[in-house]
Amino acid sequence: MATKIRLKRIGRRNRPFYRLIIIDSRKRRDGLAIEQVGWYDPLKTDKDTNFNLKEDRILAWLQLGAQVSDPVNKLMKRSGLAYRWHLMSQGLSPEDIEKAVAKWKEERLEVLKNRKKAKLKKKEKIKEAKAAAKTPAEEPVAEEAPAEETPAEEPVAEEAPAEETPAEDSDK
Repeated sequence: MATKIRLKRIGRRNRPFYRLIIIDSRKRRDGLAIEQVGWYDPLKTDKDTNFNLKEDRILAWLQLGAQVSDPVNKLMKRSGLAYRWHLMSQGLSPEDIEKAVAKWKEERLEVLKNRKKAKLKKKEKIKEAKAAAKTPAEEPVAEEAPAEETPAEEPVAEEAPAEETPAEDSDK
């Protein structure tokens, strides 16, 4: 039997919640599952805690030949399970796999810290730019606004008769 590890949608309308399931590939998305191996909540804002995977069961099913869908593969990458499976398929010893995964997790935490710092710096720069733009720019904006409205009205008036002329020719 061809098995897949994929998402099964549950939850109400506009409030999605997914279960990670093992299912026969020929069954429909929300069909009867063989086994439930985790969950995913896309509405949670924290990307690290919005899913849960039973890693040992997923690895067991992968060893049996189960195929992973793209969304599940992304979740596996985020948790490091895809990297662990890659190392296992290369035939590395369990000790080497644990060392490599631990190193990956440390690097991952560092990358996430750097992303948060960059995001905070970007927000601060935007706030500073808005504060600087508000005080001196209020007066020139008030002066330029009437000047921009006048030319905008003239082309509109010229375009309107041009549109009506072809319509009159088509009536004849």
